[in-house]
Amino acid sequence: MDRDEVYLEIQLNNLCPLNLDFTLCCGQTFRWNKQGGWWYGAVEEKVIKIRQIGNELEFENVEMDFVKNYFGLYDDLSKISSQISKDEHIKRAVEAFKGLRILRQDPWECLISYICATYKNISAIKQMLSNLSKKFGDKIHLDGYDFYTFPTPERLAKATAEELAKCCLGYRAKYVSETAKAVYENGFEFEGLRGIAYEKAKEELLNFSGVGLKVADCVLLFSLGKLEAFPVDVWIKRVILKYYESYFPNEFIRKISGKKSLTISEYKKLNLFGRRYFGDYAGYAQEYLYHYERTKR
Repeated sequence: MDRDEVYLEIQLNNLCPLNLDFTLCCGQTFRWNKQGGWWYGAVEEKVIKIRQIGNELEFENVEMDFVKNYFGLYDDLSKISSQISKDEHIKRAVEAFKGLRILRQDPWECLISYICATYKNISAIKQMLSNLSKKFGDKIHLDGYDFYTFPTPERLAKATAEELAKCCLGYRAKYVSETAKAVYENGFEFEGLRGIAYEKAKEELLNFSGVGLKVADCVLLFSLGKLEAFPVDVWIKRVILKYYESYFPNEFIRKISGKKSLTISEYKKLNLFGRRYFGDYAGYAQEYLYHYERTKR
């Protein structure tokens, strides 16, 4: 088969930069894997196959508009980088990871992913989500590999406690079950959150079992396009203590320095700082800072 019949392509340039590896390796998503130079990801009901060669983005099994939306190619990354570059530290992070973009993941999968992510490292999160998908998703075979769609709210809502426990979710199994039932039984529509204000959308997500402030912010940022969201985890707390402590009272800095977790009020203070300091694209600043802090040597 002729090459042009197999792949669709997107031509990237300085006005539309993308680094696929940075984007898929920066901790915002958990079910993409690289095989033989190609990235494979089960997204919604299909498996996407995609790779980047220089300024060409080649992909298969998916429409161009879906790729552009999913990989945030409509975001004006030049404008975003300029607006968030408020100081030398964020400038270094942006420079180190040019082309990193915020994804527009499926909100349902993103929600369950971040409920599972609570107090777990990325490797453990991937394993839990893989277990859930193999047990409750549908198998898709492509290029000699088996992939699994993410389970629907109905399938997880109808799963027994014992079935979920076998996926190594621990105490998170209860939250996954309760949230799945709430979504399925009430016919909750995540798409409705896109058109409402950040704070209101956040309030809606906080109604779900196992969803705290950080989980809600992650879902808003990584799936619903709320680029002002500023999730605060242990890495962002570390960044703030190192580089932005002067923006807070000394007593507050001393208090949070000696603690593993944040109270609701402490989280809100750090979150509000990030949104005010970095502005409308605080979520991009968060991800650059997070990935830079996690990977720098």
